[in-house]
Order: sequence, then structure tokens, then C-alpha cells
Amino acid sequence: MKLREVHLYHVSMPLLEPWVTAYGSQDSIESLFVNLKFDDAEGWGECAPAPLPLYNTEYTKGAFGVARDVLAPQIIGREIPSPEQLQAMFQNFKGHEFTRSAFDSAWWDAYALSRGKPLYSIIGGTDQTISVGADIPVLDSTSALIGRVGEAIDEGFPRVKLKFNRRCSVEMIEAVRKTYPDLVMHIDCNSGFTLDDMDMFRKLDRLDLKMIEQPLAYDDLIDHAHLQKELATPICLDESITSLSRAEKAIKTVACRWINIKTSRVGGLTNALAIHDLCKEHDVPVWVGGMLESAVGQGPSMALATKDNVGYPCDIFPSSRFFEEDFSAPEIVLSDRGQITVPSRPGCGFTPKTGYLLKHSLATARISAAGISTGE
Repeated sequence: MKLREVHLYHVSMPLLEPWVTAYGSQDSIESLFVNLKFDDAEGWGECAPAPLPLYNTEYTKGAFGVARDVLAPQIIGREIPSPEQLQAMFQNFKGHEFTRSAFDSAWWDAYALSRGKPLYSIIGGTDQTISVGADIPVLDSTSALIGRVGEAIDEGFPRVKLKFNRRCSVEMIEAVRKTYPDLVMHIDCNSGFTLDDMDMFRKLDRLDLKMIEQPLAYDDLIDHAHLQKELATPICLDESITSLSRAEKAIKTVACRWINIKTSRVGGLTNALAIHDLCKEHDVPVWVGGMLESAVGQGPSMALATKDNVGYPCDIFPSSRFFEEDFSAPEIVLSDRGQITVPSRPGCGFTPKTGYLLKHSLATARISAAGISTGE
């Protein structure tokens, strides 16, 4: 497939409620949409790093700049016969996994469309129906938290994830456990703590959590390995897993017993598949996360979630959970209680609403052999 044009959109997508985590609060999600136009097909990808470099070192305005000035010019006019070839074209550039992932996803979308097959079948997915969980942001009171957990249970979600930061307390999580003693739940710390918080972790260790997600620094493995030795509760690494190499090191050092794979955080579906297979080889179960993208951004994650080593309900959300209207179509909906059926249509299954992209764009760009044209 020979690449003729790249179209970029940096957009702001308003949220229905603030999304509060250990690294801050967001009223909107900023996304980078990438459209790759080949000779015989075109595809879409999306990534949604935070508006500021708070989740990791990337942020959306920076991703747009890297996509426009570095990655797109590197591949314009070139044959890209495989996703591995695309990754190789970017291999000399350090970091920027989110930005790379949007290009990688767009390649997979175009390839699956050219083959006339849904993405999940192209990558060897085993079950078109995936299990998904409920995620609850940091709330101001224990009663509000228990109420939201009850709503999730009533809606049929098989597990609940609670965002956890220094505004929270062990007592809040303990109250949830006492109210719902059989609930499958875990907490997500988003890198908000250190080994100095060991006493707190020991208390959490008594609450029958399925896992503690990314408790320590976003780029750490060694301290996580130490913490895992001290706890019976499995640690799940998220932010720390940015590549196949990092996953290998996490497994070797026993820094965790679960791995969350976000296609955007690891540079795309191509790398995510390699990490899935590595973890399966070493009997480390995985589950799939996301960054509150539109349906286009969640499409590759949905495909990945159909793979056979995904052993926990995933962070893939119905469009109505966060957005008044999704920026992509069709909207993601629950097919049953706590379940989503992956699209059977060719490609990733979703397409952006270009009118929405233009209306909510903070910046746009078109890259071709003739050069770069931008709109600010």
C-alpha cells in the first residue's frame, strides 16, 4: 500500500462529567485523529494523551506537532506493506508512543478494509463478544462512591474499577467492600504513590482486591517488584508498560502479576499484539484499557480484547458513558449486561464524523508530496 496523503485533526471532545484521577481532573478529552490515504484504501486512527503531560510525557498538542512535522513526512509517498514495516520507519525516533499508535491503527484499519474483513478476525480474535467493566472516578464522599458502585452492579457490570488518589482513603474502599462483599473490584492509582505508603498498601492488601493498578511511578519497575513481594494482592502494571521490551523486563523482575495493555500507550496494535503473545507465553494474564477515546480510538482495543489471553473485563466503554454524542459512528453500545459485541463490518468498525472533527478542531493539517498545509 502506497501512502498518498495524511490528514490530521487535533480535537477537543467535551465530557459529560469531570474525569478525576490521581494525575488531575479533565472536563474534556483532547484527541489526535489520523487519516491515512493509500492508493487503494484509507484508514483512521486516534490517540488521546492528556491535554498536559500528566499521564505520561506525552500531550495532545505535542502529538499533533510530532505527527505533522516528523512522522507523516517520514512515510509520505512510501510503500507500507505491513505494520512491522510502518514501525520500522519510525524506529529511529524516541518515544511518542501515543502518536505512533494513531498511525499504526490507521494502517490496520485501511488494511482490514482492503481485505473486506473485520479487524478482530484479521488478528485472530477468538470471541466477538467481550466483557467490559465499570470505571468510577474519584468522588467526594463515601456515600457517593457506594452509590455509584451500586449503579454499576445494577447495570450488570462484572467488575468495578475505582480511581484512587490521595484524596481517597482506605476507609472509603473498605466501606465499598463491606457493602458489597462479593464484588470483583480493583483500584487504579495512576502512579500516585511511593514505597513510603507501604502501611496504606498493607491495609489495602486485606480488602480482597482483584489487583492494585499502577501504584507507583509511571516509569518504574524496580519499586513495583519490591512492593509485589510484600503484598498478596496482585499488582497490575499500566503506565510502566510502554513496549515489548518493558513487558519482558516486568515479567523477568516479577514487578507485577497482571498487565494492562493500552494500544495507544505501547505504540499501536502491532506492539500490543506482541505484548499479548509474550504474556501468554509466560502465563501472565492481560486485560485491555483505553484513554476515553471516541469509537475510532477504541476500535483497535476492542479487536485486541477478543484475543485468548485477555482474562479480565476490559476498559472499553459505551459511548454514552462519557460523551453526549460520540465523535465517531456507529456509537459503541452494550450488547448485553457488561458485554460489547465487536463490529462485524470491515476495518476497525468505526468512522469519525468529519463535521464534528472540523467543528471541534483546535488544529488541522494535510501532508502530501507537495508539502504541509495547516489550519489553526
